Amino acid sequence: MLQIKYAYFLGIGGIGMSAIARYFNATGITVCGYDKTPSDLTDELTAEGIDITFTDSEDTIPEFIFNHKNETLIVYTPAIPANHVQFNFLKNNEYQLHKRSEVLGIISNDAYCIAVAGTHGKTTTSTLIAHILHECNINFTAFLGGISANYNTNYLHKTDGRNLFPDKNIVVLEADEFDRSFHRLKPDAAIITAIDPDHLDIYGSAEEFNQAFVEFSKKIKSDGLLIAQKDLHKTWPENLKQYSYGLNGGTNTDFNGRFECVLNGNFRFGFEGKGMYPSKLEHIHCGLPGFHNIENATAALALTLNVLNLPENEVTKALASFRGAKRRFEYVVKTENKIVIDDYAHHPQELNAIIGSVKELYPNKKLTAIFQPHLFTRTRDFADGFAESLSKPDETILMDIYPARELPIEGITSEWLLSKINSKNKILMMPHEIIEYVQANRPELLLILGAGDIDRLVPKIKEVYHGI
Repeated sequence: MLQIKYAYFLGIGGIGMSAIARYFNATGITVCGYDKTPSDLTDELTAEGIDITFTDSEDTIPEFIFNHKNETLIVYTPAIPANHVQFNFLKNNEYQLHKRSEVLGIISNDAYCIAVAGTHGKTTTSTLIAHILHECNINFTAFLGGISANYNTNYLHKTDGRNLFPDKNIVVLEADEFDRSFHRLKPDAAIITAIDPDHLDIYGSAEEFNQAFVEFSKKIKSDGLLIAQKDLHKTWPENLKQYSYGLNGGTNTDFNGRFECVLNGNFRFGFEGKGMYPSKLEHIHCGLPGFHNIENATAALALTLNVLNLPENEVTKALASFRGAKRRFEYVVKTENKIVIDDYAHHPQELNAIIGSVKELYPNKKLTAIFQPHLFTRTRDFADGFAESLSKPDETILMDIYPARELPIEGITSEWLLSKINSKNKILMMPHEIIEYVQANRPELLLILGAGDIDRLVPKIKEVYHGI
């Protein structure tokens, strides 16, 4: 890595890829890249001085890449298709090609690495940990899987505070299970938030998916530790220091969050930790609403209070000011009469969590949910779970399946999924029809859900409500 002067990213507009691109750019390495389509994120990278091409051709690879082969690192996302012209050209010409996860592993290997894994909750939890470190004036670097609402970036690098370890930097990152990426990491402290089977197109079975998390736990350094959600009864390594956490977890849970009440739209809870630095707190204000976010906050408190021993008053103050990551329980509209919330939820358990939390917050409002299924395989594998989750709102609007990297699967359509939803008020709509519907009805409580390109509807929906 010390020899690298140039970095070229294939898929630079991805949330994980762009964070590493920003890291290299900040260290003085010349960064450029390719992505399929422009986005707000690629616009931001361009504004930061990073050149990006959207044409997959040998001719659009910058000339200096050819002139400095031994000083150039090629970083690619697993989502790059096998027939990608630039990828195959660089591979065939024996450039140094590394997956995003390999580069993260190299960057974090000599640091005190805090890695957050899990099928859901990892973005919010890792972003919260980074926010707490920042507010406690601790130096660190964070590679986030979402845009922090507090700092409007997915890459944080603080150097003007104090060092918690004399000989190591702190690196906070997400341990992504997709493509077994998290097996490239060697964390000092790891959190596992949830293991609900996903990515079965890669793993093949729920058993293999579960085993991948056990393998991740084996990557933790010998003097490291694991903080795992209380219901994850897996065969973690016997010699690994391990703790459990959860919401209302009982006396057998090492780190216990206790829901207290919803007060003025804010979730309040207590926390008790039995780690290296025991603590007991009451009436904590969680900056993000939702039962699932209390549980995410419990994991973050377990690490920052009971492992890193940060000051209680500074940590709880940081928690109260936490605004989350964009598209994670993000308020688009919040008035006395109208509420619109945007969330990345794309798995049945995630849908259950946010729908349940929203109903707790606003029990007297009619709930309308717009959902865009993400991937044909995920829709097929968890159709019954999706149908159950999407039967809970008062009204459900379904969009076509977002294919991402996949080709269609015969019989797996949104019409098929819609037929499984047990609700009288359900309908399939195209994007322009959704905007027309919102204009005509302006639902009083609207949830926008999904991991595809449904976020493109958000500015238009926000404009409709602001035009009231």
